[in-house]
Amino acid sequence: MNVAILGAGPAGLLFSLLAKRRNPRWRVEVHEQNPPDATFGFGVVFSQGALAFLERDAPDLHAKLSARMESWPVQRIVHRGAVVEIDGNGFSAIGRLDLLRFLQGLCLEAGVDIRFDRRLEAPPPTDLVVGADGLNSVVRQGKGFEPQVEWLSNRFVWYGTTQRFDCLTLTFRESEHGSFVAHHYRYAPGMSTFIVECDAATWQRAGLDRLDEAASRVYCERVFAADLGGHPLLANKSVWRQFPLLSNLVWRAGNAVLIGDALRSMHFSIGSGTRLAFEDAIALDRAFGEAGEDVPAALAAFEGERRPVVEKLYAAASASSHWYEAFPERMRRLDALGLAYDYMTRSGRMDAARLRALAPRFMAQVDAAGGSG
Repeated sequence: MNVAILGAGPAGLLFSLLAKRRNPRWRVEVHEQNPPDATFGFGVVFSQGALAFLERDAPDLHAKLSARMESWPVQRIVHRGAVVEIDGNGFSAIGRLDLLRFLQGLCLEAGVDIRFDRRLEAPPPTDLVVGADGLNSVVRQGKGFEPQVEWLSNRFVWYGTTQRFDCLTLTFRESEHGSFVAHHYRYAPGMSTFIVECDAATWQRAGLDRLDEAASRVYCERVFAADLGGHPLLANKSVWRQFPLLSNLVWRAGNAVLIGDALRSMHFSIGSGTRLAFEDAIALDRAFGEAGEDVPAALAAFEGERRPVVEKLYAAASASSHWYEAFPERMRRLDALGLAYDYMTRSGRMDAARLRALAPRFMAQVDAAGGSG
């Protein structure tokens, strides 16, 4: 069987690896428009739960990947000079380029044909087409997938920094122009991701809609000077953007199927984008393991397994993203502990009882302050 995968991100690379391992006689080609060492952003983060599924479904991959990651057992919220630590909320992170190189190496060892610097205007004729080509998917265009997009109003920009942070932290700061929040975490011994977000009104009052990349970076360094400790912010195509909440009413069309960000975009605040890309790849490979080379049956099985899971997580991610849309008002109304509790329950998937089980030290503080209702 001939398989064409468009996109050499985490979803496309992992599916190609698993498919080639399971079916060595298949011809598996990956088409990627960028060169092999190109990536945007800095590190990617996984929750403990996100890595548990990988340990279960691809234990050899999990073992190799875990050895390359930075890990920590807590999360922190910084607001009004106070630091709140949330126990039982562990994460791991790795540089996005490091992750892609790791997967590329495994794919090449398995015999996958990866073709970089190759932009296709349409999928090639083949037995199976997998659209893993992100938000601007070529596979999705004109194929009846019925994409739906909601653009959030907040603006965000993705930086890196040589400042080493102990754990995943949300830092809320005020400038003379309005409210900002930074999502930051280390992904290598000497490097951290640093995402800055603000509401549209603040973005305009600060003149960030008119500043170039260098001037915007300097502005953000000033807002978060206390947190950066003299370390600079590092740019990599770091422009202000709005986040698109993308979904598709149709997942498969003929012999084509969407996975990863081509299928749906999960807001970065729940840290599940790469996790879901991996889960899509594993589920699609498992479907072919059960259906053999019956493409329609495999794609139907993939959708039947994944759609309920994805729709549930998509609803949680949407709730989380809309929490951020109103974070300036929450900053004004809540102290650090109250903001942390409000944040932890933002998606509707976590209530006080579940938090007491997962984060007993944090909830002891919340209960003592009478903040859990």
